[in-house]
Amino acid sequence: MKLTLHRSTFMQELQKVQRAISSKTTIPILTGVKLSLNHSGLTLTGSNADISIETFLSVENEKAQMTIEQTGAIVLQARFFSEIIKRLPEDFFTMNVIENNQVEITSGKASFTVNGLDADNYPHLPVVETTNQLAVPIQILNQLINETVFAVSQHESRPILTGVHMVLKEQQLLAVATDSHRLSQRVIPLGAEHDQFDIVIPGKSLIELSRSLGELDESVEISIMENQVLFETPTTKFYSRLLEGTYPDTNRLIPNSFNTEIEFSVRSLQAAIERASLLSHEGRNNIVKLSITASEVVLYGNSPEVGRVEEVLSYEKVSGDPLEISFNPDYMKKALQAFGDTSISVRFISAIRPFTLEPTEGNGAFIQLITPVRTN
Repeated sequence: MKLTLHRSTFMQELQKVQRAISSKTTIPILTGVKLSLNHSGLTLTGSNADISIETFLSVENEKAQMTIEQTGAIVLQARFFSEIIKRLPEDFFTMNVIENNQVEITSGKASFTVNGLDADNYPHLPVVETTNQLAVPIQILNQLINETVFAVSQHESRPILTGVHMVLKEQQLLAVATDSHRLSQRVIPLGAEHDQFDIVIPGKSLIELSRSLGELDESVEISIMENQVLFETPTTKFYSRLLEGTYPDTNRLIPNSFNTEIEFSVRSLQAAIERASLLSHEGRNNIVKLSITASEVVLYGNSPEVGRVEEVLSYEKVSGDPLEISFNPDYMKKALQAFGDTSISVRFISAIRPFTLEPTEGNGAFIQLITPVRTN
């Protein structure tokens, strides 16, 4: 295997696959990146127990300016290899596999010889059935991830809750995440018939997927196997394992009747909660309190060690019963962040029942649920 190519273009692809490479793996070869060169271009692969990422750099890619002298494959220790490429002195470099799986890397006057591993020993990626794939615009998929993944559980005591539940049926893709204290649910209409599925994808996988896809203005093809899902663009394949088990029935958690309703601008409410949480974070109990009456709406933050804050909130309209409710401000901040710059309707049943947040123009497509904190 021998080729010459543009260093920064190659580095972009290497950084993508490195997202899937862990130094903590129990399989030594998976600490490496697999490089496979044929006459069409260079394929890079990185993998761990949960995700695998494969990217393809075409010989026709003008930025790469690739010259292929000899095809072949090798696995190189990812961390050292990345550091070497990053620090090479010239814009172009040459990789040449010599005897005993050693690789010469040269650029300008710098020359490295590093030990590689036989690519035949690298685990094979799953073979995917490509019939009836689901195509989703990358921007929509990223939005779906950003609006739900923050609500997954960070605790392994209930592994199924560390993932996002995705269900495709009746020409709609539903995604929901909950850690049992909060919930975020998004529904996207697809407008065409596809095979139904019901899967749970680890939240960590979706975060890495979103980073890998970036802001590309194209679609991603989604294919599902028995215990894997594949997200594929023309140049990247992203595999993730699926979580096993039955996701809880979250539909029954979302109430449909309320006693108090208030509309806020997301930006102004977000800023007020940021201010209130400055003090609540200093206390033993990270809680803020919201008091709603017909005449005013007040937010309180209190820390016996530091002091207290009180702010009369601006709102667009309010209706229903007076209410005092306490909640975790961090949950509220994350929820508001997912809405962006819009207006939301916050609906309450009582001080001890979960309350909902959704866009005022939402029609139920995006809804969040937060469980209050009992303070008495």
